[in-house]
Amino acid sequence: MNNPRPKAKLSRALGVPLTPKCVKYFEARPYPPGVHGRSRKKDSPYKDQLLEKQRLRAQYNIREAQLRLAFERARKVEGKTGEALVVDLERRLDALVLRAGFARTIYQARQFVVHRHILVNGKRVDRPSYRLRPGDWISVSERSKPMLPFQTAAQGGYAPAVSAPYLDVRQDVLVARLERLPERREIPVVCDEQQVVEFYSR
Repeated sequence: MNNPRPKAKLSRALGVPLTPKCVKYFEARPYPPGVHGRSRKKDSPYKDQLLEKQRLRAQYNIREAQLRLAFERARKVEGKTGEALVVDLERRLDALVLRAGFARTIYQARQFVVHRHILVNGKRVDRPSYRLRPGDWISVSERSKPMLPFQTAAQGGYAPAVSAPYLDVRQDVLVARLERLPERREIPVVCDEQQVVEFYSR
């Protein structure tokens, strides 16, 4: 995705801070950007659904086509499609690199994967969209560990405020294991996924 739009503006437009740095800007101006940002705009079901879809896309830093593919997979899963969709996205390699505290933001996590710093089960994987299965290991390659961002990560500098209970993380050695599939209530994503389902089911 790599959206060039400034993250603070995008955060305000979507109603959710997308990076730690955006939090203070978002709290100072928790309304959409622009001269009409404060005024009440007439909402419609379509607009609400579109907003939730864009929120979900932005939090995982994915393209429209990737989200639609994830939705099609989720439709085939038994149970609630919306929950299956979020769980599917949470299994992405870049998302789990972020949850493990190996990166500060989803954008940095994606960059680490693309630049081949991340291993899955000991093998280099450069696809942020790679889906992990329970029992898979994530680690930072030995040659990358001396880099400053990974030194910071090893010291807990990027550790999330609430750890992901579906991950077993060894922060000091930059290794994590996906213990099981996450449950929707455990995933720190702000989204009414049922609205996303309704958007794609129109």
